[in-house]
Amino acid sequence: MTNSHNDSRPHHILVTGGAGFIGANFVHWVAREQPDVRITVLDKLTYAGKRESLDGVPADRLTFVRGDICDAGLVETLLTEAAERDGAMVATGAISAMPPIDAIVHFAAESHNDNSILDATPFLRTNIDGTYVLLEAARRHGLRIHHISTDEVYGDLALDEPRKFTEASPYKPSSPYSASKAASDHLVRAWHRTYGVRATISNCSNNYGPYQHVEKFIPRQVTNVLAGIRPKLYGTGAAVRDWISVEDHCSAIWAILTRGRIGETYLVGADGEMSNIDVLRMILARMGRRPDDFDHVGDRPGGDKRYAIDATKITRELGWRPRHTDFAEGLDETIAWYRTHENWWIPDKQATEEKYRLQGH
Repeated sequence: MTNSHNDSRPHHILVTGGAGFIGANFVHWVAREQPDVRITVLDKLTYAGKRESLDGVPADRLTFVRGDICDAGLVETLLTEAAERDGAMVATGAISAMPPIDAIVHFAAESHNDNSILDATPFLRTNIDGTYVLLEAARRHGLRIHHISTDEVYGDLALDEPRKFTEASPYKPSSPYSASKAASDHLVRAWHRTYGVRATISNCSNNYGPYQHVEKFIPRQVTNVLAGIRPKLYGTGAAVRDWISVEDHCSAIWAILTRGRIGETYLVGADGEMSNIDVLRMILARMGRRPDDFDHVGDRPGGDKRYAIDATKITRELGWRPRHTDFAEGLDETIAWYRTHENWWIPDKQATEEKYRLQGH
């Protein structure tokens, strides 16, 4: 791995998976915090991506392309010949005034553990093949690429051990999802070392905030209460997750993209360790429900016990620190968002709960 610093700010970024949870929040963050940066979003709009999640981003800053990162021809077209605006191809001359895409921020991934256990195929395709397509595009065009990964590539930690994951932790993925993300991380490192691709990686802990699909832990519990459904808790709820506001994650990504050392990996976390049962009880208390108003369901196969991130490196090298460190306050804001955006999540709720019912969860 090299130690060269990345000192240039991008003018036009291609954000893959930009209509998903973290990707959409990043697009909103960049539009608000970096007003001179142009954004092109490439998103397949699978069940977890919504075009509506980008509502409010100024139209003159955003080009949205519905498409698959595994489609090498489409990716090449985006970078060289044409842009697709809301499904309609626009001739090259129409975008001549835009700066060319000079960086890729790669969020696009299949990311739900339960789904990967049922069928790993889309995870292998999107997370591995799709990353390969983007790395090859970055290599051909000399583009900067930042790859968003997960702390789950490191497996898990014992509930009672003091250590946390660091950038030097060995990879021990537990699920088909985390294995596919581990493979994509290895590809990024190989393309940097072999071909000199200007790449960085970040591995982040569990995010919470707006625009997260109702299959995920916090929005599932919140929307269950809002929909009059008893929340569900895997196993005893002793598993520990390390929570970070998605807003803080977005600011960390920008810090790495603009100031991170090329070829390096940065772990992103906010010292937010909490057991699942404690998080659920906080949600119940804040929504006026009894602390025991939930059902225990069977745990998923191979469930990880504990995640914990040591973010010393990104703090020391880039001066990044989380700003939203009051988890209770962040949880209140997240609950309020789901209360006021029922039109966003209700269309997905019934099918999601039926899928969980069939799985016994």
